Amino acid sequence: MSKTYGVTGIGNAIVDILAQTTDDFIASQAQYGMQRGSMALIDEQRAKDLYKLMTNTTEMSGGSAGNTLAAYASFGGKGAFVGKIANDHFGEVFARDTKDIGVYFDTPPLLDGPASAQCLILVTPDAQRTMNTFLGASVKLTEADINEDLIANSEITYLEGYLFDDPQAKAAFVKAAELVKKHNGKLALTLSDSFCVVRHRDDFKRLVDNHVDILFANEEEIRELTQIGDTDQAHKSIAENCSISIVTLGKSGSSIISGSDHIKVQSIAPTQLVDTTGAGDSYAAGFLYGLTEKKLLAECGRLGSLAASEVISHMGPRPITPLKSLL
Repeated sequence: MSKTYGVTGIGNAIVDILAQTTDDFIASQAQYGMQRGSMALIDEQRAKDLYKLMTNTTEMSGGSAGNTLAAYASFGGKGAFVGKIANDHFGEVFARDTKDIGVYFDTPPLLDGPASAQCLILVTPDAQRTMNTFLGASVKLTEADINEDLIANSEITYLEGYLFDDPQAKAAFVKAAELVKKHNGKLALTLSDSFCVVRHRDDFKRLVDNHVDILFANEEEIRELTQIGDTDQAHKSIAENCSISIVTLGKSGSSIISGSDHIKVQSIAPTQLVDTTGAGDSYAAGFLYGLTEKKLLAECGRLGSLAASEVISHMGPRPITPLKSLL
């Protein structure tokens, strides 16, 4: 029986606030835990203070899994998203943006608690992004928000590693994983961030060993997960536990392992390099679109590279050129 959705993503419902900055400014914020190229968790007051220091901001709905579903829909895929927002302005923005791009979204808003999540992203001249995330309502996702009918009607359920920072959200992931297995779907996981892997290495390992069919990681994340210093060896080690594992390698493209197949895929140079925010999210979207369209793995990787190339050519983590038009 065919399923209604190709991909359902579960992750943080976040509104991104982006601004260009300098390396000197990044260095000046080290006392607040800001580290170039990484993601730091911040509280609501710090979010307000940092926002005041940012100029010429661009504001748009984001979140790792949300970005992946936006790019998946841009290819023409039918997707859904599960994420927690508050009953406030940014929550309304996120819900409207998600529905406007054709992604199904009906997670009930949080009526009593913190504000909707925001990610303040500082982009340096080399297009590197440094993220400061106030998780707010997004981590209030619970097992009650996981809709069994939605999971049952999805070919692939895609989990965002960032959501592991809250115990009740982690429990929601486990419930989703069990439902995926019950309804013969596929479970995909993106590790999201090397610091996230450090915080939750054992939990990630258990999830990968017992549930994950498709794993996405970059070089740092796969090395942190396996505690193996060589990227290729780390990838081969984790591939023993997943049907498909993908490691993105920046300018060097990506590496895909499935069984005895080890495929190297080239990157696609962007028209201009502006902002790397969302590159990994878009790569995952292209790859997953290829899978749900029954493409060969090499072609799935090429579609991932194509989507990543588009998103790094402009500010913001979501495509502005319909990815379907680039096929």
